[in-house]
Amino acid sequence: MAEPIIILGAGQAAAQAVASLRADGHTGEIALFGDEPFLPYQRPPLSKAYLTGEITPERLELRPRAFYEERGVRLHLGRRIVRIDPAARLVEDEAGTVHAYGKLLIATGTRARQITLPGADLAGIHHLRGIADVDTLRAAFAPGLRLAIIGGGYIGLEVAAKARALGLDVTVIEAAPRILARVVADGTAAYLDRLHREQGVTLLAGTGVAAISGTERATGVVLADGRVVPADLVLVAVGAIPNVELAAAAGLAVENGIVVDGAARTSVPDIFAAGDVTAFDSRLYGRRIRLECVQNAIDQAKVAASAMLGGEPAYDPVPWFWSDQYDAKLQIAGLSQGFDRTETEGDPASGRFAIRYFRDGRLIAVDSLNDPKSHLLGRRALAEFAARAA
Repeated sequence: MAEPIIILGAGQAAAQAVASLRADGHTGEIALFGDEPFLPYQRPPLSKAYLTGEITPERLELRPRAFYEERGVRLHLGRRIVRIDPAARLVEDEAGTVHAYGKLLIATGTRARQITLPGADLAGIHHLRGIADVDTLRAAFAPGLRLAIIGGGYIGLEVAAKARALGLDVTVIEAAPRILARVVADGTAAYLDRLHREQGVTLLAGTGVAAISGTERATGVVLADGRVVPADLVLVAVGAIPNVELAAAAGLAVENGIVVDGAARTSVPDIFAAGDVTAFDSRLYGRRIRLECVQNAIDQAKVAASAMLGGEPAYDPVPWFWSDQYDAKLQIAGLSQGFDRTETEGDPASGRFAIRYFRDGRLIAVDSLNDPKSHLLGRRALAEFAARAA
């Protein structure tokens, strides 16, 4: 009789794992546990079309409920797992009920990073990680209100673009010298900086935050130099933290994510992990990496499903990402950290260009702005190198 498989998490990786397990021939029980009361759903639209009400919660769903019912998947939504017992091959939920597994997949994703500043617990401060977060933020939006966004990364800038479209007065505060400092080159950042300013966003880069002002409710953001940015709403968008606590308590190796090998196996037998929560060694980049992207969630879940059923896959992906801001589509292939040279193709002033990153003479990443062809070519070139290096 096939072993029961439990999946912890209800996001992109979890939904893909269900599909792959059944497609690959698993006939045993599958149970899926999620903290939220929603079917597994896609997160990228949360800071884009869902924030503005252009799409409904149903359109966020990766698969309809019938998909899981037809495949005999037991859904435990809105039920949090509080303990993993690898020796007994059990997980325990918040009600104290234990559930046995033969194989366990951890796909718990990430959560929004919090700030620890005076005033951080005031009403009117928002984070954006799930449907409920966006529903609360969107309900508070109204034309003319002042929105202060702490963090000039993808989420902060995507929300800024949508908030401006809805008529809010937006200020983005970024501690680094420029927006997107960790992920794109100066040329890409400069274009998006100019685009946001042209749309009426106030960008304050190289600016630290000292506190959130207000008594019961946030009324502004106090900057490190003493200035105050008045605000009716504050969004904290300073990155994400992998949800590794369950894994760490169960004795799994953790290092900025649950450490897995090329088959998505953790350091504990019969426990696998996939998606944003994992850290793995990349031959392509010669270091351990953790990826927060749809591509990784889908592809690593496929690998985990194969390995759980006895396969020996080897995962070493070419990462790719995207961000929509106003009418600009930024697509990124690869990881640019550690580059020593760049080349620009096209005219950044035109709004259609590509920036290629090199290290030691080798292409490691490509930023493409409104240029899908360069993005696809970049992914192909990186994949070819990865294949040769394997």
